[in-house]
Amino acid sequence: MNERHYILEPIGIVCSKLTSLKDCPKQGWEGAPEAWLEIDGKYIDALEGLAVGMEVLVFTWLHEARRDELKLRSRGNPENPLQGVFSMRSPHRPNPIGLHRVEIQEIHRPGRMRVSPLEVIDGTPVLDIKSVADECDEK
Repeated sequence: MNERHYILEPIGIVCSKLTSLKDCPKQGWEGAPEAWLEIDGKYIDALEGLAVGMEVLVFTWLHEARRDELKLRSRGNPENPLQGVFSMRSPHRPNPIGLHRVEIQEIHRPGRMRVSPLEVIDGTPVLDIKSVADECDEK
């Protein structure tokens, strides 16, 4: 396989009350708090069309995740069998990209949005935001 490198430029950061990995719920629906997305000014135009109440997918770079783990036990439970990380949602993986389905709760000003629930720590880089597409949207 040819070695290729890609450059990802974060579009912003997450501002959250979560400050350590041990405090993060495994999934958003497991009690994750709301958080603010602070989007860099050069990407403000890309936010046009987003509105309070919309569901969006937020892609993050899980910057404190381990990248050398290929097999883990689900939820860190030693009673679970070892599995490849591609079969689970662990943050620890070769490219620690987080995928989070959230709802926009508030748009404070251009570039600052409150979303919920979001299970990442304060300072996590935001890579992208995409609207959630329903089947009827695709027709």
